[in-house]
Amino acid sequence: MDSSMLAQYRTISEVQNAISNARSLDEALRGGLKAIVSGVGAECAVIWYADKQDEEALHPSYWIAPIDLTASTCVSGEGAVGRTYQSQRAERYLDFSAADDPKTAADFSGLAVESMVCVPFSSRNENLGTIQFINKDDGSRFTNEDADIMEMMAMMAAIAIDENDALAEPWQPGTPIMSVRDITREFQNGDTVTKVLKGVNLDVYEGEFLVLLGESGCGKSTLLNIIGGMDQATSGTLSYLGHDLSEATQNELTNFRRHNIGFIFQSYNLMPNLTALQNLKLIAELVERPMDADEALEVVGLGDRKSNYPSQMSGGQQQRVSIARALVKKPKIILADEPTAALDYATSIEVLQVMEEVVKGGTTMVMVTHNEEICRMADRVVRMRSGRMHEVTINRHPAHATDLVW
Repeated sequence: MDSSMLAQYRTISEVQNAISNARSLDEALRGGLKAIVSGVGAECAVIWYADKQDEEALHPSYWIAPIDLTASTCVSGEGAVGRTYQSQRAERYLDFSAADDPKTAADFSGLAVESMVCVPFSSRNENLGTIQFINKDDGSRFTNEDADIMEMMAMMAAIAIDENDALAEPWQPGTPIMSVRDITREFQNGDTVTKVLKGVNLDVYEGEFLVLLGESGCGKSTLLNIIGGMDQATSGTLSYLGHDLSEATQNELTNFRRHNIGFIFQSYNLMPNLTALQNLKLIAELVERPMDADEALEVVGLGDRKSNYPSQMSGGQQQRVSIARALVKKPKIILADEPTAALDYATSIEVLQVMEEVVKGGTTMVMVTHNEEICRMADRVVRMRSGRMHEVTINRHPAHATDLVW
């Protein structure tokens, strides 16, 4: 067996293992997709699901790419993705040009599409969507052998589909309230320049629970700080409700944070010489129409602890006070940086239950974490790697905090 055939066999075996070990359609497709991306060296891949309410529309559910496709839509019968879905036949563009599919060229404009394969996936009873592969990361083109493996993966995934699971609808984004475009962040220490963010494009949507996931040093906390106006990008644009904050002064950023953003920190950051209620009232005095401080403490289940000082409360209780402190401002967005990292499992679940209820109440939540299990709660997960967006998952089945185990 020559090396190319051995590599193909290895990729197919990895795809089969990923799919056979999956507990759901989502896991089967994502696992198979990752195995193929690794095996054939693809740069980008997207799973497009058909909309159950509008069978002519396909929406992205999961993708490996440094771009935000959340608001993108493909139409059945139009473009390579739509034609593949409608005909249930793969389309191969080993040498792609913009004329082959202007929609793909526009959606991936920052990546210069050079090679593309689209394959259909379905259950026994219905067509479910299209899987799209774009570019090889070594600059070469996909081969017909690569495309054969991609089609085989879709067929293997079909075997793993649970029909009830396949009927569920993915989360749909609301109104975008914050946008970052081509954001970079560099830090200089003497002659050494460290590039922490290397061109991030991301929208934050009203009412969503968004998780930024990644290892230490990937840029997730830096991105959170820029979104919250606590840091400024080296280049790129940041806008909030259509207002450009890219060149905002420190006073303007302070005003933006004060009236629009709530913060939850890993270390709680409560004033130790103030009671729980006083900590909230201190923040309430800074904004115009705050939530009643007593009410905010009731929301997080600490109405009976309002006279306690931080030193008289457990770590979980202190973190719930910090959540109430964020809520008292009635912010559009709450930013949480590793809010459970200092807590044990049981206490973490208690805190996450409170945060779950906050999101249900309509507040947008953006959380930074390295805990994969917490991602199951999110509407959307953005995995960061080396200062860029690496992959995005739109969750079709957000878990409750009480379902999480680690």
